[in-house]
Amino acid sequence: MSEKQYDVAVIGAGPGGYVAAIRAAQLGLRTVLVERAELGGVCLNWGCIPTKALLRSADVLRLVRRAEQFGVNTSSPVADLQAMVARSRGVASQLQRGVAHLMKKNGVHVIQGSAVLHGKGVRVTQTNAVLDLHATHRILATGARARILPGLEPDGSTIWTYREALKPPVQPKRMLVVGAGAIGVEFACFYQALGVQVTLVDRAERVLPAEDEDVSALMAKALREQGIALVLDNAGLSAERPGDAWTVHLDASPAPVQVDVILQAAGIVGNVEGLGLEQTAVQVRDTHIVTDRFGATHESGVYAIGDVAQGPWLAHKASHEAVLCIEKIAGLNPHPLNTDRVPACTYGFPQVAHVGLTERQARERGHQVRIGRFPFSANGKAIALGATEGFVKVVFDAGSGELLGAHMIGEEVTEMIQGYGLAMGLETTEAELLHTIFAHPTQSEAMHEAVLSAYGRAIHI
Repeated sequence: MSEKQYDVAVIGAGPGGYVAAIRAAQLGLRTVLVERAELGGVCLNWGCIPTKALLRSADVLRLVRRAEQFGVNTSSPVADLQAMVARSRGVASQLQRGVAHLMKKNGVHVIQGSAVLHGKGVRVTQTNAVLDLHATHRILATGARARILPGLEPDGSTIWTYREALKPPVQPKRMLVVGAGAIGVEFACFYQALGVQVTLVDRAERVLPAEDEDVSALMAKALREQGIALVLDNAGLSAERPGDAWTVHLDASPAPVQVDVILQAAGIVGNVEGLGLEQTAVQVRDTHIVTDRFGATHESGVYAIGDVAQGPWLAHKASHEAVLCIEKIAGLNPHPLNTDRVPACTYGFPQVAHVGLTERQARERGHQVRIGRFPFSANGKAIALGATEGFVKVVFDAGSGELLGAHMIGEEVTEMIQGYGLAMGLETTEAELLHTIFAHPTQSEAMHEAVLSAYGRAIHI
């Protein structure tokens, strides 16, 4: 069993791991990437990308159903779930091949197998071999998996996680989605659009509890208008299956809910098992590895990034962490991660996006705030698109003019949030934003009007 020498060994090829490998290779570090499943990780294969492909199909279906509003005559559209799934899997496969190409292009050695920290390196177990790799720096990017509720272990048939929801064995008539965060809301919207009767349940008092309260309130209204039943502030549930359907008892509901499928979307658990951490000084808290702001753990030469480390648990945060971690290893001087400036998006109907602090968080941190808000119902482009639901909300520090947070709900707002993120990164104040010219007609004009509103200068409301 020969031992190979590397500067960096990355365990896990998701959006944290493969980006770390690319950046390390760019900086001239001898790099190996170990992955036990598919390149691209959960995000590319079973998360971010395939869900957006499915939601796009559902969005097209929703648009065609109201085509007559735009002067287009259509016959009754029919949803083909299996065709939607096939397209979704094809999108994921295309991007997976793209990651493989990037590894080859950048000279990253990719090894298929299960890796564990071993001495000053990594031991990789393959089907017919065991490899010992020496690496000065070892990066754990093993991601996370769905949190499974007691008594509701996935059976591949009627109890699902995101994997089954992305490649369903059948289209159910009735579904219970447990968890009203981003994943739960997205799947609830997708399946409801196909005609599934959806009930969405959560312990929290509101849907999307990490969002600004005004955004959560409008999303709850939109979900109910679509026909999704909400059961919130629900302390617990129990389920039994006496026949062909599940009977689910909810603490917050006087009557049980009858469903064909239970989809669990109640958070994640870090993949920390089987990595050999017990032989190191690495610390784990609530199934996630404790690190500093550059990914370093309490064990010299061992780092953790992405969903296996601390939150927020988002693919783009993992990729950004990867670059910071590698550049720190290489002796550069990167800026540490500022989690307050990590944007987050939900791709339901309507979409939601935010960056920075909510109004409540800003006040709790002692800021005197200025709040600006502008509805898409007063935006010309949104009216032309027939997409007037939603608004833009901004939170400024009243004294300094610092943009503390921005929150959006509406059509394609996930493509707009980067404007506020860039402004926050450049540390602009209201002065620069007030005098920025936004193109007309665009939905982004609502971003400008929200800033104007915060300072009593809104033009179109």
